[in-house]
Amino acid sequence: MNFLAQIDNSWTLFLDRDGVINREKENDYIRTAAELTLYEGAAEAIAYCNRLFQHTVVVTNQRGIGKGLMTTSDLHGIHSLLSEQLAKVRGHIDAYYFAPQLENDAEDRKPNTGMGFQAKRDFPNINFSKSVMVGNNLSDMAFGRNLGMKTVYVNTTSPMKEAHPLIDIILPHLAALPHAIENAQGAK
Repeated sequence: MNFLAQIDNSWTLFLDRDGVINREKENDYIRTAAELTLYEGAAEAIAYCNRLFQHTVVVTNQRGIGKGLMTTSDLHGIHSLLSEQLAKVRGHIDAYYFAPQLENDAEDRKPNTGMGFQAKRDFPNINFSKSVMVGNNLSDMAFGRNLGMKTVYVNTTSPMKEAHPLIDIILPHLAALPHAIENAQGAK
């Protein structure tokens, strides 16, 4: 059975940010709130998921901070604007986790699991086997798998043409997730 059919309010939704919720900048980082542009339907998809999942959290690698191209304050400004935009459609993010480190092997950088365990510390009722990671890179999928999550790959920036062992479901974009859940739950 498709795991989407099993989702209820005991599940947690983990979301990558750039390329999933908002458009990425080509060969650069979203450095200020003014550069944040949400994908069409992303806010509404998050609001839908808020009603279904117990927690919705963002886990995002933010190497631009480690490179000195932006500050933690800049990042908080971006997330504050994102939260304001979500609130307009009755959506929210319960917590934002980020990894500013430059080193690929840093504990918090995806695909490593540090941000997942930060979320678990903040929300002890998170069960990774009842969690979904949505991302647009294989590092997001590996992060989810490393924690025992189900994975959803969105084809926004690096489309996958065929199945990959780290990916459970491929969707065109985040806005397609509510429809996929409704279809799966209607079929059970």
